[in-house]
Amino acid sequence: MKRLEVVSNSAAQTRRLGSRLGELAAPGDIVLLVGKLGAGKTCFTQGMAKGLGIDEYTASPSFVLVREYQGRLPLYHIDLYRLDRLEEVVDLGLDDYLYGKGVSVVEWADRGLNALPEEHLLIKIEHLAATKRRLTFEPDGIRYVNMVSKLKSIRRRSKK
Repeated sequence: MKRLEVVSNSAAQTRRLGSRLGELAAPGDIVLLVGKLGAGKTCFTQGMAKGLGIDEYTASPSFVLVREYQGRLPLYHIDLYRLDRLEEVVDLGLDDYLYGKGVSVVEWADRGLNALPEEHLLIKIEHLAATKRRLTFEPDGIRYVNMVSKLKSIRRRSKK
């Protein structure tokens, strides 16, 4: 598995990284976000929305569980924060989103990893300092290995 580790020094940088991933996204992509409260999961998702051409403000779906946004591809923003048991995740019936024509971004994915598709891009977000975060991209499946590889090359080109 080819991992990518990135340190972001600001919310704007985290959004830009999400935007780049959104530009690479294809129908059926599944991005799983893991991190503590306030780590930057929704901030990253806002960037992904921008990369998908979504102008609408992307809010956390904690209270509604799923929000849909329309852009180049639909974005299904899913939040498992309020769920305590794996059975609750299974009972949500997320298959229409996860196997649909859009891009699924799942916050608090660690609460339902065993109920989510095996092939996905897992992104762990760690809070390092007031505005500093470490994002670790862990691809599972060839589609996501290629996606992370493209993200690496975009980052290298932008640093030159």
